[in-house]
Amino acid sequence: MGPEPGRGRFITLEGGEGAGKTTLSRALAGALAASGLPVLRTREPGGAPGAEAVRALILGGGSWDPVAEAMLHFAARREHVARTIGPALDAGIWVVCDRFADSTLAYQGAGQGLSRDVWECLCGLTLGALRPDLTLLLDLPPERGMGRALSRGDANRYERQSDAFHARVRDGFLAIAAQEPERCVVLDASRSPGEVLDLSLAAIRNRLGVAA
Repeated sequence: MGPEPGRGRFITLEGGEGAGKTTLSRALAGALAASGLPVLRTREPGGAPGAEAVRALILGGGSWDPVAEAMLHFAARREHVARTIGPALDAGIWVVCDRFADSTLAYQGAGQGLSRDVWECLCGLTLGALRPDLTLLLDLPPERGMGRALSRGDANRYERQSDAFHARVRDGFLAIAAQEPERCVVLDASRSPGEVLDLSLAAIRNRLGVAA
């Protein structure tokens, strides 16, 4: 079932640390806007004032029970959807979002042991029927991604996790893509930013039927 007439499309970017999601979101939003589409670029956790406050709490440090941590992410996500994403889509604006619910399933689920049942319950409570129209998964070996991420300095609490944790997160993302191939496209994030952008635009043309 396609989107409602006049409604914007919702594209999410997923992947582990250092995969290049922020770089791609900036380039992709620019390319879509240049093609004449109205575009909003946003991120998670964050994207609305209340959600940005929760972002600082989540990334700042400390240790959380996986369920509590997932609930914080979904609290921020609910604000993001209610205040930013939902109104933009209703107005016909395309939304490019750096991370969404798949990140919680990969990080808190595969990475920290949160059950899928709890994740699905939180999705139902906070998102209703909203799901991305297309998810671009930037796949990169964790050691390479962490090298990129740590070179930026000032590592957040996820970037400080163990190699085994990041390997589980990668496996979690790939499992999501394998389970939902109609929504997810896996991209080789070891390629240059320009090549990744070209692959992303090709996926948008092929999956969404739009000449981006």
